[in-house]
Amino acid sequence: MSANQSTQQKILDAAQSLFAETGFNGTSLRQITSLAEVNLAAVNYHFGSKKELIQAVLQRYLVKLMPRLEQEFSVLLTSKSPVSIDKVLSVFVQPLLELNNIYPHGTQIFLQLLGRSYTDVQGHLRWFFNQQYGHVLSQLTKLMQQACPDLPASQLFWRLHFSLGTIVFTMASNEALTEIAEADFKEKIDIEGVILRLLPYLSAAIAAPNPIVTPKSQTLPITASEGR
Repeated sequence: MSANQSTQQKILDAAQSLFAETGFNGTSLRQITSLAEVNLAAVNYHFGSKKELIQAVLQRYLVKLMPRLEQEFSVLLTSKSPVSIDKVLSVFVQPLLELNNIYPHGTQIFLQLLGRSYTDVQGHLRWFFNQQYGHVLSQLTKLMQQACPDLPASQLFWRLHFSLGTIVFTMASNEALTEIAEADFKEKIDIEGVILRLLPYLSAAIAAPNPIVTPKSQTLPITASEGR
């Protein structure tokens, strides 16, 4: 590994650790350079800006994850068998677990970083995801619509984001949850076990019947004067 590659790797490792722990907004470039033991000029040279550094940290996982998902989504889209939420969500399991081969605890770290991209309101990441992987996201949306044909697009939008919130909470509290499971239920669970327990819950939540919601403005009680 060259000196440039070594420096770049140190910056990425430090940024990844801090972003996952304290968030994108809560992490400064000074903290990153201090942990990586490099100067600010090195960050500017290799990445240009904090936004580009954030994208590079995610990209180290996305370049492995997204092609795998695209391949699996393509198989489902061309299959003549009915598509279910269970089938769509099961596609994520192995590609996500393979992220552990990129970096120790890579699966958990990536999911934490993905959650940070929403909770920290990083608008540039929406553009980045759409530019780099919009076709894969379109495949996912199409599969979800096929699996839930009676669910309006707006409801599907909310349910997918509620699901992401569940994933973010689970990954953020993963260590505490696994400790509780072992202490209270004698279950020793790794990250794969957590994911496999999470998927049935998400599947049921996404595919739940669509409630008919009446706006409050249409259900206001009739006053005495109005009833006369």
